[in-house]
Amino acid sequence: MGYNTWNAYHCDIDEGLILQTAQLMKSLNLAACIDAGYTHVNIDDCYSERSRNDDGDIVEDSKKFPSGMKALTDKIHNLGLKAGIYSDSGWFTCQLYPGSFQNEASRDAKRFHDWGFDYLKYDNCAVPFDNITRENIMGRYERMANAIADLSLTSGTSPLILSMCQWGREQGWTWARRYGQSWRTTDDIDPNWQSIAKILNQNSFYTWATDFYGHNDMDIVSHILGNGPLTYEEAKSHFTAWALLKSPLLIGTHLASATKETLEILTNPEIIAIHQDSVVGTSISPFRWGINPDWVSNNTHPAQYWSGESQNGTVVMLLNTLDEPADMFFRLTESPWIRAGRQYTVRDLWTHTDNGTAVRNLTAHAVPPHGVVALLLQDAGNEPDGLWPPCAVLEWCMNSNGTRID
Repeated sequence: MGYNTWNAYHCDIDEGLILQTAQLMKSLNLAACIDAGYTHVNIDDCYSERSRNDDGDIVEDSKKFPSGMKALTDKIHNLGLKAGIYSDSGWFTCQLYPGSFQNEASRDAKRFHDWGFDYLKYDNCAVPFDNITRENIMGRYERMANAIADLSLTSGTSPLILSMCQWGREQGWTWARRYGQSWRTTDDIDPNWQSIAKILNQNSFYTWATDFYGHNDMDIVSHILGNGPLTYEEAKSHFTAWALLKSPLLIGTHLASATKETLEILTNPEIIAIHQDSVVGTSISPFRWGINPDWVSNNTHPAQYWSGESQNGTVVMLLNTLDEPADMFFRLTESPWIRAGRQYTVRDLWTHTDNGTAVRNLTAHAVPPHGVVALLLQDAGNEPDGLWPPCAVLEWCMNSNGTRID
């Protein structure tokens, strides 16, 4: 969790902006969430000179960062935050600044370490010819991962967190945890609901890849009522889905002009508590797709009914992908984390209210268009006696005398 400069500022960055952002993370309501994880201030592309120096090192742009990167990271660290930097696995970055290919171990990992950075976003542009690399995306990311690991061993310091920005190419969710802590699962996010729905649809099929040791990265949480035309309900859905799927939460909006509603969404303590659960690191997953048959991909109408574990109960996310309000109904035992024959208290993680006890079924009424309901269900003991039918799921439901009820 933290901040990334790209979606709000692109190349228009300098040390004053970075320090202002760090200070705003402390002074705004985000400061209350630092212990929960909003700890990183990450600089994206365009921070360096266009060419390496005579020694072959990447050099910070002297006009944008006149005090130097080490002075900047010292100030960020003095605020109790961590600092992140950017590079690329190719010849150049995506904006054609120096990339790290063939300089991973010899220069760049050490350069970022000496500058005082804690985190490296590593992109996938300017790919060298095949007759030079003789390897795929995995191999190019392995080079930097090995450089980071070797430097940590020789220096006795913590390794850089490696965030792999390979845009979902070559199924990073199957291999990337060997090398880093997060991997992009899709192309870049755009500032509209269609992009959010598409990313969520794609990620619905590999939620299994996320745990404490590695995370599907659904891209920056950039459009919380800041950079694009999202409604309030769409912004809530965006943040809820990214948080409950345990994607890295990197803010990408203009903090200096962030609205009260934006900050309320970004600092929802009950949603963040699920994201930062210290006992359960896995993502929620769909238990029913809803509009579509289960396991059917639909970029405009992704899965609607999701659930997962937490240390305090079962988390449920209901997502209305329609363009009109909808009632959303499900049987509790459709979620694999709910026990048959039990009843559950219902906590709404957005209204912050306790909404009674659910027995067998639950309906969320009038969920807004593109809106979300996030619930925490906690076991409240046996369901009332005498309910009929005797099985919530009528599939091979049988009396002890051999009589089938279904």
